Amino acid sequence: MRKISRFLPLIAKNIRHFFRQGKIDPLPARHTIPRYNLHRAGKDMRAAFDVALVGLPQGMAFAAMAGLAPVFGLMAATVGTFIAPLFTKCRLTVSGPSNATAFMLASFFLAHPDIPPEQKTILVPIIVFFAGLLCVTGAFMKATELLQYVSRSVLVGYITGAATLIIASQMRDIMGIDAPGGRTFFTMCDGIFSHLDSASWKPLSLGAATLALFFLMKKKCRALPALAIILIVMSTLNSLLDMEWCGRLFSDVSRLRDFNMSDLTCQPPVIFTDAIFDQLYLLFPIILGIAFLSTLEQTVMSKTISAKTGERLNLNQDTFAVGMANIASSFTTSLPCSASLTRSMLNYNSGASSRFSGMYCGILCLGIILILANAPLISSIPRSVLAALVLANAFTLFDKRALRICFRSTPGDGAVLIVTCLSALIMPLHTAIFIGVALSVSLFLRKASKPELVEYTMDEQGALTEIRSKADRVPQISIVHVEGDLFFGAAELFRNQVQRIADDPTLAVIILRLKNARNLDATSVWALEDLIRFTREHHRHIIISGASKSVYRVLKKSGVLETLQEGCKRGERNIYLYTPNNPNLSTRHALIRAQQLIGTKQADISIYFNPNVPKPA
Repeated sequence: MRKISRFLPLIAKNIRHFFRQGKIDPLPARHTIPRYNLHRAGKDMRAAFDVALVGLPQGMAFAAMAGLAPVFGLMAATVGTFIAPLFTKCRLTVSGPSNATAFMLASFFLAHPDIPPEQKTILVPIIVFFAGLLCVTGAFMKATELLQYVSRSVLVGYITGAATLIIASQMRDIMGIDAPGGRTFFTMCDGIFSHLDSASWKPLSLGAATLALFFLMKKKCRALPALAIILIVMSTLNSLLDMEWCGRLFSDVSRLRDFNMSDLTCQPPVIFTDAIFDQLYLLFPIILGIAFLSTLEQTVMSKTISAKTGERLNLNQDTFAVGMANIASSFTTSLPCSASLTRSMLNYNSGASSRFSGMYCGILCLGIILILANAPLISSIPRSVLAALVLANAFTLFDKRALRICFRSTPGDGAVLIVTCLSALIMPLHTAIFIGVALSVSLFLRKASKPELVEYTMDEQGALTEIRSKADRVPQISIVHVEGDLFFGAAELFRNQVQRIADDPTLAVIILRLKNARNLDATSVWALEDLIRFTREHHRHIIISGASKSVYRVLKKSGVLETLQEGCKRGERNIYLYTPNNPNLSTRHALIRAQQLIGTKQADISIYFNPNVPKPA
């Protein structure tokens, strides 16, 4: 017990040191206050007003996309937008609900149709809370750096598949069809086509008019908040057609449900229950998927805005911000939050000068929500109108340029895009995106697991020349220059290639030059030890030259250095470290050692690489 208590302070110290290395600022917003003034506040207020007019209608549309009440999207556009700027590094990004995370949530509920509507209200805050907790943990663990191994083709394929699903899912409301939703794109289409006889012209006409007005405003009035204007115009039109003097023609059109102040209560997610572990068993895939997607969207948006503003990036800090926004949002009826491309670019183009623009936007949204909670305005919006806006937003997600780049760059990028997109159409989105990620990473590992081995020998003048064929090989000594990653994926290939060289009976010594070899792990070290023993069994020797300190450290800790040094007398060695001020010195020493092993006395060796020697075809 005393030994444990003696180590506890050391463990605590190491943990504190580990978290400090993450460079996470607990509240970056405090640095903005000393330089803030009324001029900047005015610019931020104008930008916040523009973003709020877009954010609230988008929030309602995303909530409809997820199959939830409008209040979920409205609260995400309020709480997430206000909280994220307190912690983010990229000051002009705007967080809140997004179409990608909203439809991932919808896909999960489609895959589990047995979950009743009232249970969704309990499960969504739990999902949002733990997704935020994963983001915060990932920020401290620097997990954001792993996103560089995820191909952009994964995101393009996911968004393309999700947009296709969005279109299929909203057609029921636009056509007024009362049909089963279906779990996949194909079952959705089957449900629509098998119930076409129940379609109604009234919601269809409202939806068609909404789409026409949307694309007209996108073309002619890009500066105006199209979503807010369309909702007001179409709701007013529907109300007029529902009046007595029109014969209450549109009285049977389905509309949204109002919410009241009781729906805005702030309470923690229900996680302290006996069934929480059973719930987490069910929810963990969607929690992981939303946390991953939120981090990915936040990273992409931070890079986009930082490229325009010239700010220095700290992606771990931005991941921490989106995690805190989700944790705060889980205390309300809210969708998951991440950085929004539309609202962030609008915030930048509207002239926002600081992170306070996002906070002002959250406050404005809260004021509008309080008005909506006390006035029956939401119930005047037809479902087909909101579905048409969701559909219009889905059409904008098809990025022709991104698709062309992915298809034309490499066959691997095209394969990743197609597989991710098809997976999104036939299985839940949180599964589809990880299938795309797995394929992307596997293709990366396949490329990275092929170290380049270039073999050199000594010509008659004592110079190093590259071997282009077996006929060029001079007996006894050969230098193999290893470049690339020697992690577990490359270990077997590395061993086979060197063994193939060692099979030449004329060779006595192989010098492995590891100057540019990186990322040795247990598998590659094991392969190196097998290689040393293999060559010795065939009466040959291996010497290592140009090894970095990190390579030397791995070999020493693993015990392979002892295997390499077996048979060495006092003062002799079979490994020579890289010397920056004389790069060829380690190879010179290795050659002297090689000549000692084969019994030659010639030690005066001139070592250089002849640039006139052509590369092999």
